Amino acid sequence: MSSRYPEVLWAQRSDKVYLTVSLPDAKDISVKCEPHGLFSFSAKGLQDSSFDFTLELFGSIVPEGCKTKVGLRNIICSIQKEQKGWWKRLLKTEEKPAPYLKVDWNKWCDEDESDSALTSDDDLGYMGQDDGSGEDGGMLYLPDLEKARGN
Repeated sequence: MSSRYPEVLWAQRSDKVYLTVSLPDAKDISVKCEPHGLFSFSAKGLQDSSFDFTLELFGSIVPEGCKTKVGLRNIICSIQKEQKGWWKRLLKTEEKPAPYLKVDWNKWCDEDESDSALTSDDDLGYMGQDDGSGEDGGMLYLPDLEKARGN
């Protein structure tokens, strides 16, 4: 059985990277963070289909500072950067990221937060997923997972 890739949304703060893996009802979740920036994820989805991926992140990370929060529809991994600072991209490679990797505009905010262009809801084209997280403006905290309920 071949592995499939879940959709992965990413956002960053100066000290952390957030990866949100869209995988409803996931089980057997395994997340591994290695200091030089290797992030590995694997899980089983519905009908026991396997999902896994490994990302070589742009910079070094602190494995002890990596946390995983499992919700009904997704798994949120927060990864601590070894050094504070904004990464100019998620991955070490300069190639175009894989199609399953997308920017999470809901959680994104720009470097100094004075220019709100990146957090505005109007023209970013959220691919039709209205998950009601507009009201927190995508600021410094993860939306609570209860928002995934009921839709």
